Amino acid sequence: MTSIAKLVEMLAPDVRERLLALGYTARFEPHTRMFEEGAKADRFWLLNSGAVHLDAHVPGAHRAIVDVLGPGDLLGWSWLFPPYRWHLGAETVGHVTAVAFDAEKVRQVCREDPEFGQAMFACCAQVIAGRLHATRTRLLTLYGPHGASVR
Repeated sequence: MTSIAKLVEMLAPDVRERLLALGYTARFEPHTRMFEEGAKADRFWLLNSGAVHLDAHVPGAHRAIVDVLGPGDLLGWSWLFPPYRWHLGAETVGHVTAVAFDAEKVRQVCREDPEFGQAMFACCAQVIAGRLHATRTRLLTLYGPHGASVR
């Protein structure tokens, strides 16, 4: 199974093949800014290797790292929702390889093929839900009562 399996294993084989046919290989050098918070979200990636820091702009300070993504992870979901602007920024930690997708092309296929679109949205929703749960857990660990258990 390839490293992008985390996301694509959720998709039916025909949807998976159709999605991967829309992708192309992308390579990034260490410390490359992949996108900036607030900029147009016009693509997304399935990471094959390396790591990417997701960060948030903190006025008057450095960027705060809010998550680290690695092989098998989906990088970018802001392309799904108007106004198609990044909610966070992203920077490679080391060398990164990924399958990249043009967001407009994928949205077009979603519009033309409702079953494909439903599968894509359901898959991305699972990823978003997992990230929200992980963020909640991190926040509870940092700011919850000392000794409180996290479910």
